[in-house]
Amino acid sequence: MPAARKPPSGEPTGRLPLPGRPVRGSSTGRPIMAVLDLLGRRWMLRVLWELRDGAVGFRDLRARCDQASPTVLHSRLSELKAAGLVTQNEARAYYLTPSGNRLYDSLKPLRRWAEEWSVEFGDDH
Repeated sequence: MPAARKPPSGEPTGRLPLPGRPVRGSSTGRPIMAVLDLLGRRWMLRVLWELRDGAVGFRDLRARCDQASPTVLHSRLSELKAAGLVTQNEARAYYLTPSGNRLYDSLKPLRRWAEEWSVEFGDDH
């Protein structure tokens, strides 16, 4: 089993759901419960979704996220960085890390299921 990854110094860790720590729904911090807690935070999945195609600057990301509050967006980006899912390039644009890309790829079957489920209700999205 690989060694536990520690968030970079200066990154928020106090309330960040990480495997091995108590999280919503699990006092033991099971990895699946930690990721569900992390992804269940407001705007978290939307931010991941908007970064799926590559680096995006903060202003553009905020516009893509329907003008999410800058405070909330900064918090989510900080949490995603601390969790090792997002990083920034030299131009300070945000993009998914290899781990973030694997997470995004793992959500693709859920997206397909959601689209099929939507058809059952006559929704044409």
